[in-house]
Amino acid sequence: MKTAQVALSPIDEMRFGIRVARIHELTQETLDETLEFCRDHAVKMLIARTPSQAIRFVQQLEDLGFRLMDTLVYYRRDLVRTPVPELQNAALTRPVRTGDETVVREIAAQAFQGYLGHYHADPRLDLAACDAVYVSWAERSCVDRAVADEVLVAELEGQLVGFLTLRRNTPEQVEIVLNGVAPSAQGRGVYRELVIHALVQSKAWKAQETVVSTQIVNLAPQKVWVRLGFEPFQSYYTFHKWFD
Repeated sequence: MKTAQVALSPIDEMRFGIRVARIHELTQETLDETLEFCRDHAVKMLIARTPSQAIRFVQQLEDLGFRLMDTLVYYRRDLVRTPVPELQNAALTRPVRTGDETVVREIAAQAFQGYLGHYHADPRLDLAACDAVYVSWAERSCVDRAVADEVLVAELEGQLVGFLTLRRNTPEQVEIVLNGVAPSAQGRGVYRELVIHALVQSKAWKAQETVVSTQIVNLAPQKVWVRLGFEPFQSYYTFHKWFD
């Protein structure tokens, strides 16, 4: 029997003032254990992801009061068989430095304004607190290696205009976790440069693949990924379950 990997989320509790739990991959086998965990720990809201191909199970979740909040699509890029594309030097890209976190925070606030992630899709959550999620996440990535293993930033004319965070999931796999470009610098190839540098860093870590994900409706970055050799390989639904 598969054991549920459900856990409390202290950072979400701090953000929203309620007891929150998370499970990355909810399945039929782990459903009962997950719900029992939520009852035992007085959880107010559960954030759960489940593979989108499990349609019958998804319908069961709907019957149990789980509400769909977003659909994530995952892409991966082979680093062994396919060479990394050449840089176009659209921007100076480098690792983050101490003090950059303030500007990265500002870029995140601009880049994620109006972004419809699973938090924003839930009408029961405070919108200002939802906006702050991505801003604080970007800032923490710069100063806490438990959040990100590396943060790359891009400069144009001496000003920071973009960032990208990396996490080493396994020795073989690196994930692009969070990224954004200031609206004033979009359309100038900055994001492409950041992604290529992410591939270069992944190879330097001896990884075999780089993965990345986004909401299925967020088409602009997906176009960049495809042009750089990424291919889609998995998708997940994100549900919120409220216990009232």
